[in-house]
Amino acid sequence: MARKDKEARFTALLHHVDLARLWAAYAAISPKAAPGVDRVTWDAYGQDLRANLEDLLRRVHSGAYRASPSRRVYIPKPDGRLRPLGIATLEDKIVQRAVVEVLNAVYEEDFLGFSYGFRPGRKPHDALDALAVGIEKKNVNWVLDADIRGFYDAIDHEWLRKFIEHRIADKRVLRLIQKWLNAGVIEDGSWSASQEGAPQGASASPLLANVYLHYVFDLWARHWRNRQAHGDVIIVRFADDVVVGFQHRADAERFHADLVERFARFNLELHAGKTRLIEFGRFAAQNRRRKGLGKPETFAFLGFTHICGKTRTGRFALRRKTIAKKMAAKLREVNALLRQRRHWPIPEQGQWLGSVVRGHTAYYAVPGNIAAVSAFRKQVTRLWGQSLRRRSQRHRLTWERMGRLEARWLPAARITHPWPNVRFDARTQGRSPVR
Repeated sequence: MARKDKEARFTALLHHVDLARLWAAYAAISPKAAPGVDRVTWDAYGQDLRANLEDLLRRVHSGAYRASPSRRVYIPKPDGRLRPLGIATLEDKIVQRAVVEVLNAVYEEDFLGFSYGFRPGRKPHDALDALAVGIEKKNVNWVLDADIRGFYDAIDHEWLRKFIEHRIADKRVLRLIQKWLNAGVIEDGSWSASQEGAPQGASASPLLANVYLHYVFDLWARHWRNRQAHGDVIIVRFADDVVVGFQHRADAERFHADLVERFARFNLELHAGKTRLIEFGRFAAQNRRRKGLGKPETFAFLGFTHICGKTRTGRFALRRKTIAKKMAAKLREVNALLRQRRHWPIPEQGQWLGSVVRGHTAYYAVPGNIAAVSAFRKQVTRLWGQSLRRRSQRHRLTWERMGRLEARWLPAARITHPWPNVRFDARTQGRSPVR
């Protein structure tokens, strides 16, 4: 029905949240996930799982279910600042996951092709592929790298409620969402109300954020491109990370100004220090050279620095390289964890470091980035060698032996992703998710 009628409002959805869906939601939560304010762990809840889930289901359907406040914690960001996270209780995670699964069936028929973040079947590399193909195939000469200031903390609850009610008329589902938004936060033992925002870390927050930006940005941006642009425009959004490519500078500047006004209506603003309009694309290098300017600027998106490069024959090629700050931050983390594991047996250290390198390679080993992937592996080997040498002043660890340990335990650096256009064409089959 969601596909057939884009204007339909769903009045009965909560019955889809049944025992099987709650059970699947519980199974999908990591057993190692941090507990919420009630300190109930995954293992403890599972001791009498059926009875607990049946009681939870009864409370959800009768209206007796109450959302608990999130437990506020902070995690370090690559730039040294702290990112606030809200850790929900296990029961809140279960109910949110179950309800989000039901709502996804509705909203996946509404969300636009250029929206990628936290959607079923869509991953960061799909967004990266779409951006790369758009820049190389379309007439892109300017790129707007937009940063939304404190997006998750700025979501306006009243606007979000109106947006959700465009499609959802089941009052029980609406009340559940309102309970999660109003539950508040507990930090250092004291509770504070949540007048706006959605806690990062909550299972429902990514979907609610996508709904908010669907109405505030996506529909507006598509309309702007269709009605006001004079040249090509490509759009890629992954959650609150937005990159827009333009053929004409005048279009880019007008879009930027209009976007500032649009966001202001909905309690959002662009971060002036992080939002940049840069000359970028297949003609950027020669245009800047003709004007006596330096190389084209770069921009960051989903862990990669995007660079104007060339093929061996001199044709334009988009290069993507691991963001240096992210790699340095990851190596610092590995070094700190190595100190904690210094007295582990070497095979156990090797297995753990192998999983670290394997995970890094799985994400960053895109075509053209083999040098950065190899450098990460080498640096991990260097840190491992330093850690092993510190175990004893009379160590006999030579670099030759270290090389054997590296070859034994750390997977070789290799490209694991296809070229963007290959995967993009296979996935879209001629349709354009940048449109």
